[in-house]
Amino acid sequence: MNRKTAIPLLILVLALAAGAGWFIWQNRAQSRASAGQSVKGKQLYTCTMHPYIIRDQPGTCPICGMELVKKIATNPDAIASTMKDAIPAATSASVALSPAQLVTANVATMEVKPEPLAKEVATVGIVQYDQSRQAKVTAWIAGRIERLNVNAVGASVSRERPIAEVYSPELVATQQEYLMALKSREQLRNSTITSVAETGETVVTSAKQRLRLYGLKESQIAGLEKNGKPATKVSIYSPFSGVVIEKMVQQGQYVNTGDVLFNIADLSSVWVELEVYENQFRNIRSGQTVEIRSQSLPGTSLTGHVAIVYPFLDPKTRTVKVRVQMPNPGMKLKPEMFVNALIRIPLTEGIAVPVTAVMDSGKRQVVWVEREPGKFESRNVVVGERIGDRIQILSGLTQGDKVVISGGYLIDSESQLNGNSSTKTGGR
Repeated sequence: MNRKTAIPLLILVLALAAGAGWFIWQNRAQSRASAGQSVKGKQLYTCTMHPYIIRDQPGTCPICGMELVKKIATNPDAIASTMKDAIPAATSASVALSPAQLVTANVATMEVKPEPLAKEVATVGIVQYDQSRQAKVTAWIAGRIERLNVNAVGASVSRERPIAEVYSPELVATQQEYLMALKSREQLRNSTITSVAETGETVVTSAKQRLRLYGLKESQIAGLEKNGKPATKVSIYSPFSGVVIEKMVQQGQYVNTGDVLFNIADLSSVWVELEVYENQFRNIRSGQTVEIRSQSLPGTSLTGHVAIVYPFLDPKTRTVKVRVQMPNPGMKLKPEMFVNALIRIPLTEGIAVPVTAVMDSGKRQVVWVEREPGKFESRNVVVGERIGDRIQILSGLTQGDKVVISGGYLIDSESQLNGNSSTKTGGR
């Protein structure tokens, strides 16, 4: 190529390159200008009740649920600053809240530590007689009721005072035999023949044993020895002090050996049989404290202890009976009385948090833990027994963790808005 042709061609190439560069520069300048205008006119949304809630998309307020309204910001730096303060920076397992959000949402935390735990089971029951303090007064020998010292159900009886007097010819004859045996012993005691003296003692012992079998007390036998003549009427005593709950004889009635005269109950101690549902009795053991209250005793509570958990379940009510041994000073508790009961079940020492701190998705339980001021992370926990308004934590928390006990649902909603819901089923 000659010199005249090359120079014009080079000039043409340079001109084309300069034009292309100018065109590209203009396009970039226009793009930057459009971007700047777009940032200045970016559409934001806020809540009229909570203006610090700012989002770049329409939706509802995570606090009050109101629809977000449009907000226009013209300063890109202000937009960035506002978004930085209002939108929490969150990761898949953590959420950060501004100081304003913490105050508005009433976020509160507590430091967890091991503590002695006890569960309370509330139930109802019925007062019953203490079967170990019931007895029947029976006729030890056939005879006629000469006198009744107790004439009505509900009367108090004492083991030191006779409740009836019986005339029995057979008993009179046995008393005479005993007196004769005593005289024979005195006569034979001075015998030089050892076997004869021993025979007299044997006869006395045998006659005395028959009197015991007929129900005579040692004091009555001693009185017989002192008086030297048989008693025509023999007193019958109760085995212990109590009240008559059943009376089966009348004065003048003839009774046979073994006939029941009275049914006696000692009400200084009673049983309370409680009905406990099958999902509650697994931790109930003998010796646990039970507090008893009754509508007939307003403002009064009595304390007893679990005596036995019955080894069978009622198929109709799906409950297990729990027997409580109750002292009954003043006999305030009456058999067949309805009562309310509170069983205190001591648990092992552990960690417990308020129920409001645990969010249950149905398949797992989650709490929020404050790692540092304003920053929270979710924790999966395993819960145990519910204790009033608190719940036992078996695993997932350690001593010293600061758990959110109020405002946890706001933190979780913030996590959901960032696509990191801690309570979603199946993972974070």
